[in-house]
Amino acid sequence: MAKLLWTKHAHAKMRFWSLSEARVKRVLHMPLRVEGGIAPHTVAMLQAAGSKKHPYEIWVMVNDKGKERRIISAWRYPARTKPGEPLPTEILRELREALV
Repeated sequence: MAKLLWTKHAHAKMRFWSLSEARVKRVLHMPLRVEGGIAPHTVAMLQAAGSKKHPYEIWVMVNDKGKERRIISAWRYPARTKPGEPLPTEILRELREALV
C-alpha cells in the first residue's frame, strides 16, 4: 500500500465539506469511478453517497509518485455526474488556485 500524504488544501477542503480522513480513505479503497484529474499527473476518484432523494458524490484527487500517494483535494458534489462529464467551473477554479 502506498504511503498517504495530505496537502493543507486537502485538509482545509475536508474540514469545509465535513469529510473525515476515514471517509476519504474509503473512497480511495473502493471508488465507483476513476477519471483523469484536471491537474497534470493526477487522478480523480469518486464514490456516490447520500440518499435517493438527496444524492451527492464524494470526489478525491490524488497524485501517485513512486510509493507515495498525495491527496491533493477532496470535495462533495451535490448531485450525480455522468462519466466523462467535466467538473463545474467553480470547483475547477478552486483547484487551480490551490495548485499555484
